[in-house]
Amino acid sequence: MTTRVQQPRFAPGPAAQPAATATALTATLGVAAVCWVVAVGQMAGMDMGVATGLGSLGFFVAVWVVMTAAMMLPGAAPAVVRYAHASARVRVVPLFLVSYLVVWALVGLAVYSFYRPHGTSAAAAIVLAAGVYELTPLKRHFRGRCRQSVPSGVVFGLDYIGSSIGLMLMLVALGVMSVTWMSVIAAVIAAQKLLPTKATIDVALGLAIVEFGILIMIAASSVPGLMPPPM
Repeated sequence: MTTRVQQPRFAPGPAAQPAATATALTATLGVAAVCWVVAVGQMAGMDMGVATGLGSLGFFVAVWVVMTAAMMLPGAAPAVVRYAHASARVRVVPLFLVSYLVVWALVGLAVYSFYRPHGTSAAAAIVLAAGVYELTPLKRHFRGRCRQSVPSGVVFGLDYIGSSIGLMLMLVALGVMSVTWMSVIAAVIAAQKLLPTKATIDVALGLAIVEFGILIMIAASSVPGLMPPPM
């Protein structure tokens, strides 16, 4: 007598994978687009360059979560798609994204705890440190991990922080409520996550950031938006 091996009733079939991945990609980019619109509205009139204040804790956390979602989700889309493809279930995507953003929210709490309106010298030092970090093996290690399959949004969030923390600290130093700097740094982060790794480009970027830090140190007034507007 032949024993029939039964498949699990709810096991996803191959046909479910393309639908799951397409839905995951659409949802991720859609959330990012909405968050860009919301972030621009939240940050309107808040940019004071290095003198920017953060407001209340609740306000800042709301802005930070929306801002990081807008900036990070486009570059995270390939990982979300891989995660959805592996499970072939769309319902895993919200949990992945929420846990990923919770990790970034914790970073926001740390920023709020340590941040103070500061001068151009502090901004220059942070930008210089960010440029040096771009050249380190640790940066390359975390950037490589962001391209691998991940078991959860938390793990991916930690890897993404390791890859992008220098650039995000640049944003905090230059103008944490600046839509312009948010856009520039978001573009760099997305490019690093989506484009093939090339040492020549990575080194050039790191050196360019270091040079920018030196420029701030010696001629801060030449950097638009860095200094608070006159009262």
